[in-house]
Amino acid sequence: MSTIDYQVEDQVAFLTIESPPANALSSTILNDLSSIMDKLENDSSVKAVLIKGEGKFFSAGADIKEFTSFQGASDYKELASKGQQLFSRIENFHIPVIAAIHGAALGGGLELAMSCHIRYVSKEAKLGLPELTLGIVPGFAGTQRLPRYVGAAKAYEMILTGVPITGEEAVKAGLANNSFTDAELFSEAEKLARKIAAKSGPTIHHVMSLIPFAHTSQFQDGVEAEARAFGEVFGTDDAKEGIQAFIEKRKPNFKDQ
Repeated sequence: MSTIDYQVEDQVAFLTIESPPANALSSTILNDLSSIMDKLENDSSVKAVLIKGEGKFFSAGADIKEFTSFQGASDYKELASKGQQLFSRIENFHIPVIAAIHGAALGGGLELAMSCHIRYVSKEAKLGLPELTLGIVPGFAGTQRLPRYVGAAKAYEMILTGVPITGEEAVKAGLANNSFTDAELFSEAEKLARKIAAKSGPTIHHVMSLIPFAHTSQFQDGVEAEARAFGEVFGTDDAKEGIQAFIEKRKPNFKDQ
């Protein structure tokens, strides 16, 4: 069974992450999302994509428990590269991908949301990159995309403290386009998707290829460096302690090694 529900209606594709309780991004979800992107690549009728999460969260992070099954730095680097490639594909997709974020978009969940072109959030949603509280670092290009939206100073603050911000704060920081109540969020995001889908397909495709020229040429270098760091940091004692503490729901005891 797929972890993502996929429906197309009136030239809008609706994707819903269905992996309770937290919609944590596992390898399975990444694979399923990649397969759906393949379908969308070959469906010329679809002109906008809306992605949301089922249940309480958009996605409350990566699947930390899955990390414990990996053997070495190469496994972690491979996972990081896999996620980065998928999110890069989303960011450079020929039609817009809209994220409707409720509950929480943390860690890998926020990294997925940041690869989308537009983010609508609920006012009380929590958005952040808490990896350092686990003794690890972001691995799906979070260190590279977050500064684009909030600036370097705010990115340092958010990543180094691991403290999330609310949906309303995300709008003020430039991380989200607009915030709504929980009751309004999905209907407003759907209205946006349908408004975009009403435009001419060729004009949408041109805009989607033109705006990325504004990105700096060093972005890919930074993404590759992040994947290496993601692999290296998992060999540390602090990473092992941080992950175990997360699983055991306790405060980690870092030794700085």
